[in-house]
Amino acid sequence: MSKLIIVESPAKANTIKKYLGKDFEVVASKGHVRDLPAAKLSVDVKNNFAPKYALIKGKEKLVKELKDMVDSSEAVYLAADPDREGEAISWHLATVLGLDLNKKNRVTFNEITKTGIANGMANPQKVNIDLVNAQQARRILDRLVGYRLSPFVSQKIRRGLSAGRVQSVAVRLIVDREEEINAFKPEEYWILEAKLATAQRRTFTATLYSDENGKIKISDEAQAKKYLERLDGADYEVKSVKKGTRKKNPAPPFITSTLQQEASRKLGFQAERTMRAAQELYEGVNVKGTGMVGLITYMRTDSLRISEEARAAAGDFIAKTYGKEYLPEKPVYYKSRANAQDGHEAIRPSIPSLTPDDVKSSLTADQYKLYNLIWKRFMASLMASCVQNTVKAEVLASKNGSEKEFCIFTAAGYSIKFDGFTKIYDFPEEDAEKGVLPEIKAEEKLKLRELIPNQHFTQPPARFTEASLIKELEENGVGRPSTYATILSTIIKRGYVQRKAKQLAPTELGMAITGLLKDKFPKIVNTKFTAQMETNLDKVGCGEEDYVKMLDEFYSDFEKNLDKAKVEMKNVKIQLEEDTTDIPCDKCGRMMVIKTGRYGRFLACPGYPECKNAKPLIVNTGAKCPVCGGEIIERKSKKGHTFYGCGNWPKCNFMSWDAPAGEDCPKCGKTLFKKKGGKTICMAEGCGYEKSSGKKKSDE
Repeated sequence: MSKLIIVESPAKANTIKKYLGKDFEVVASKGHVRDLPAAKLSVDVKNNFAPKYALIKGKEKLVKELKDMVDSSEAVYLAADPDREGEAISWHLATVLGLDLNKKNRVTFNEITKTGIANGMANPQKVNIDLVNAQQARRILDRLVGYRLSPFVSQKIRRGLSAGRVQSVAVRLIVDREEEINAFKPEEYWILEAKLATAQRRTFTATLYSDENGKIKISDEAQAKKYLERLDGADYEVKSVKKGTRKKNPAPPFITSTLQQEASRKLGFQAERTMRAAQELYEGVNVKGTGMVGLITYMRTDSLRISEEARAAAGDFIAKTYGKEYLPEKPVYYKSRANAQDGHEAIRPSIPSLTPDDVKSSLTADQYKLYNLIWKRFMASLMASCVQNTVKAEVLASKNGSEKEFCIFTAAGYSIKFDGFTKIYDFPEEDAEKGVLPEIKAEEKLKLRELIPNQHFTQPPARFTEASLIKELEENGVGRPSTYATILSTIIKRGYVQRKAKQLAPTELGMAITGLLKDKFPKIVNTKFTAQMETNLDKVGCGEEDYVKMLDEFYSDFEKNLDKAKVEMKNVKIQLEEDTTDIPCDKCGRMMVIKTGRYGRFLACPGYPECKNAKPLIVNTGAKCPVCGGEIIERKSKKGHTFYGCGNWPKCNFMSWDAPAGEDCPKCGKTLFKKKGGKTICMAEGCGYEKSSGKKKSDE
């Protein structure tokens, strides 16, 4: 009889199997096997919020196979991911498979390497019920809010909407920022720059800083002109030069939130894309010459702790590759945030000596880019500081050596004395400084080449990007690192937020929902309240708080607010401008509005119930029918599924479940359609053109 290990993903199973050998069977549960059924609330509010779990549809066969394997195994180990969600998956598996929760059958792997797996197998524990309760509490909280609040929001704004406990706070942050931007009034200011030259004809730029009355603020063009007139014919002389050195310390290794932020800034990755590539790197990649190996430690963490083993391995690599001078005099230890969970290390390469170049040929483009980022950030975090030579100069501008009327210009620059960690990891762009000053001395005469007045206006706060929103959520204690990617994808998919280039802007729908929630459910969209709920969940996970009591306190107040809102808004309906069309009603002439029904969106007269006119909403795709050349329009089946058909129906019966690809066939000129999996095909009879991943698979 062999020993059975149950993990979450097939990729992880394959990697672990390599290290454990023939005495072990390693299988994947493919995520959760049980959950709260979606068709109803599935929480018994009157019975201590007891959840009513059921097998996830489609998992019945897998569970039966797992039961058979358990019956024929010598021992069973639950090895889901080492976090709150993984603990819950292990608990559900134990419950469904009839395993003894008092046995030490839960193992965790911080890294999927020989050492990491050996350490995990050597230290089995009982399933941590406190962590399970924390996950259950979060799941129940989100279900209560979603199932009770979403119908109310849908009724008052538009059918099919949803409101979530954490997603609503994220949308509010974006809405509040947009309101700040709209309310912002720019203020004018001017900067006066002098282009100066030394006797050796080396030039540099200095900025007007002060005059005999102190620091200067130039607020308009008239004031700028006065300084230009005052400085006409002035002499320029170096008043003082201050030289020094400064250290720039490396950034700490990544935690989940900083990885998502940096991957967004440097790689242009959305949070979901970052976490997908990180999961693949953690679970294992088949590296040429090495075999299956997990390349990074667990990627859902907010701890900056680094194991001494990894620290030593990285130190040896740095000393051998770059020289001992690139190691700091004393080892650097980074301090995690006060409320950080310290169960895992920071995100780092599991084998520090395995460089990005070593594994590049074995990785996908995304995997390589992310591994390169993680490896460099980790190595840099353990390297010596960058040392810079700094210089700051003051330039005196006056006429005939006047001591009563003068102006002071300042200039600053730096040069690298020792590159330190920057040898492999650059400064963030916002830390970069301009220029290197030429060699200058006090009392040295300078020649003015040009005085340049520049008009500026104060800028409103920038819209959030994914990186800055994640930072804001983290600083406010809203959500947890493992949830940020899901939050972002959810609010965009639901149409509450839209991407404009790399920025996040609220839609009218998002602003309407936020306004409604701020007015009637202020706690739900309050950052401090939501952060306190996260703290309470952490306390449940540590066994310091009873989750039933926590749920009861939240729900009793929430239910009162909901009942009150229903009374106050009994006959209120919020109409969105974005739902109004320029299509007149056939019966009364009013401009029809878009509504959402059981089978999707349709056009309806806003004069209901006096006028009950309604008709299908035709979404023109802009593509041409490959059969008759008519317009391809988006349609809905009776079950609500989207398909694409010819607008000349029933004369032309062309129909496709595949969406138009937005391009024409290079072979016959007809519309191309995109199939699931990425293949693009031509449906014109007798053509046969297709391409996959940008490459043709047939002759043109």
